[in-house]
Amino acid sequence: MKFASFLLCLLLCGAAQASPVSLIPMPAQLKLTDGTFKVDDGTRIVVAANDTAARRSAQYLVALLAQTRGLHLQIVEGAPADGAIVLSHNPQASVTQAQGYALDVTSRGIRVDARDDDGLFYGVVTLWQLLTPDAQHGAVQVPALHVADWPRFAWRGLMLDSARHFQSVADVKTLIDQMAQHKLNVLHWHLTDDQGWRIEIKRYPELTRIGAWRTPPDAGKNGEPQRYGGYYTQDQIRDVVAYAAARHITIVPEIDMPGHAQAAVASYPQIGVTGKRPAVSVDWGVNPYLYNVDDQTFQFIDNVLDEVMALFPSHYIHVGGDEAIKDQWQASSAIQAKIRALHLKDEDALQGWFIGRIGSYLSAHGRRLIGWDEILDGGVPADATVMSWRGTQGAIKAAELGHDVVMSPAPDLYLDDVQSDLADESAGRIPVRDLASVYAFQPIPSVLSAAQAAHVLGAQANVWTEHLPTMQHVEHAAFPRVDALSEVVWSPAAALDWKGFLSRMPAQLQRYRDQKIAYADTAFEAQIHLDDQAALKSGQAQVTLSNQAGYGAIRYTLDGSAPGPHSLLYTAPFTAKLPVTVKAATYAQDGSLLATARTRVLDRASLLSREGVDLPNCPGSDSRLRVQPMPDATSMAPVYAINLFNACQQFPSAPLDGVTAIHVDAVRLENNYALAHDAKSVISRPRATPHGELVVHGDRCDGPVLASMPLPDPAASARRFSLDAKLPPQQGEHTLCLIYTAPVEGPLYAIGRVSLIAAAGRAEP
Repeated sequence: MKFASFLLCLLLCGAAQASPVSLIPMPAQLKLTDGTFKVDDGTRIVVAANDTAARRSAQYLVALLAQTRGLHLQIVEGAPADGAIVLSHNPQASVTQAQGYALDVTSRGIRVDARDDDGLFYGVVTLWQLLTPDAQHGAVQVPALHVADWPRFAWRGLMLDSARHFQSVADVKTLIDQMAQHKLNVLHWHLTDDQGWRIEIKRYPELTRIGAWRTPPDAGKNGEPQRYGGYYTQDQIRDVVAYAAARHITIVPEIDMPGHAQAAVASYPQIGVTGKRPAVSVDWGVNPYLYNVDDQTFQFIDNVLDEVMALFPSHYIHVGGDEAIKDQWQASSAIQAKIRALHLKDEDALQGWFIGRIGSYLSAHGRRLIGWDEILDGGVPADATVMSWRGTQGAIKAAELGHDVVMSPAPDLYLDDVQSDLADESAGRIPVRDLASVYAFQPIPSVLSAAQAAHVLGAQANVWTEHLPTMQHVEHAAFPRVDALSEVVWSPAAALDWKGFLSRMPAQLQRYRDQKIAYADTAFEAQIHLDDQAALKSGQAQVTLSNQAGYGAIRYTLDGSAPGPHSLLYTAPFTAKLPVTVKAATYAQDGSLLATARTRVLDRASLLSREGVDLPNCPGSDSRLRVQPMPDATSMAPVYAINLFNACQQFPSAPLDGVTAIHVDAVRLENNYALAHDAKSVISRPRATPHGELVVHGDRCDGPVLASMPLPDPAASARRFSLDAKLPPQQGEHTLCLIYTAPVEGPLYAIGRVSLIAAAGRAEP
């Protein structure tokens, strides 16, 4: 009951603290004053006759308001006037910080002033948010206020991986639009990797003729395409770069080297170490192909970079540098001779020499090298910038050495990590990174001195797409966690306020809905909890409702109908007689929907079953992925949990009284994971049948075998199949350990659902 009272306070007290203005990120300074100003279709936007920057920002505001509010404002040139919105690119504006602006709303009008173009644009973004406070369309009353605002960090980024899965130009522009609305200013565009080369290089057409396409593991079967891929033409890239620039976003391209090079080597084998042509990889993870280090290969890379630099005006060029396992270099007599000739210590030092050579080439062309933190391992050019992804240690080391740093650590800012461990969560990596954890991220490590901290340019979140095959997946992963990121990198550290942030989210979610962004409502999703064992014994369930964020009002029904804003309000745990269907949705204080309804059926069959994603790993291995049936799936479900190193899951506290059998909905998955040196950690178990079996152990994973279910022939069976077996009589609760013994070099297997079957005729509670 104490927990229930605390939960009720979180839900109702949180909902009562709504912000008077729903701005994300929160401005550096905001002061509400008396009065309001009405904006309607008759309101004009005034810009000076020769202020091109102001006109561009005005046009952006007009278009965005028409889309999201149904307001249609007119732009006029001339002197400031009462009753209007004035946008002024003013070198004497009161806010002096770069990219800063001042915004004033009075009963006589609205004015945005900025010293630079960026600041004026960001002021317009804030104004747009003021004009879209709710789901209404048409005229809006804006509260009188004064805003003085500027960013905390210069680098406010998002990384989009287009190499593993390809997004259309329209998709990329949609992401850019959302970045602009969050005042993010760097799109790190990951364009090449083992699984695809996505940028047209006219001098090397094979990079896109061959390197942009891979043959899926099950090509032409079960709905899989014959090949997968795509690339951006140079004209398309120029268009996207210009589109981003108009929204004050710089695109930093990434061309991976010396590792993650398999698609390039597949296109031009002579630039690889062995000279042999591999296929473009279908395997996620760490593939072995590296660039050669001879003059011919560097000429190739230089020529590629020439075309990349011609397309991307960004000061920074990202060269990757990560996960370059050195097996091919170690096995090559020519590479070993090169190491000796250069008087280098080892292959890591050779990578340092390699990166140094690329850095010199970029520097000679007025650009600056940026790479993942592995570039520190073998030495790095003095002017190189380091992007820290292996936790924060790379950033700390780089800053201590005097290098500029962008914080991008895993798992903190990896948006392909799942947002919850709930059954309906989408595909992605573990561990869970929820909305609150992103909001809590600290970009400046506390161990850095003030001088070292000055090297932290900012932070970015990464959207790797191995498990995000469509734009719907990308948007689900990115939003609303990008809202949390934007506030962390823009707003003053002292101003960060989790409860205040939550109070501003309802309006932001409505903006997503207006723009048809497939955001995740996971943070507000109603979770339906009960003690399964107690419910089975008593025939009634003690139900508790909650959500991740501890925010909003949860409304529920028990009759199978859809909950609405006037359904029963959850205030404390309640008792429901079985069988019953609980449906629950979360609402904001203004009645707007925070999370769509979730359903849980409570009857004997469901209480004797578990979804595979709800079964924890067996002890000893934390590795876990949530994956879809095929690597290039186009739907969001189903999703399965797998452990690449130990195919073992547990059904804890299984109620076995009266249970006589077990039924498993199983699935066979593609084993498309390149584990490199970690492959030795995969546990191999002997099998008793040709294709392996699913073995059920009692109490412990080395406990007595309760059942063994042979797996079907992969060549003669569907991907999804059922397994059934009798169980010996057991009393009470026992842990069931379910282990696949299939060959490790074959397909992977996962559990969709496990159902315990009670004796026929056993009464329903």
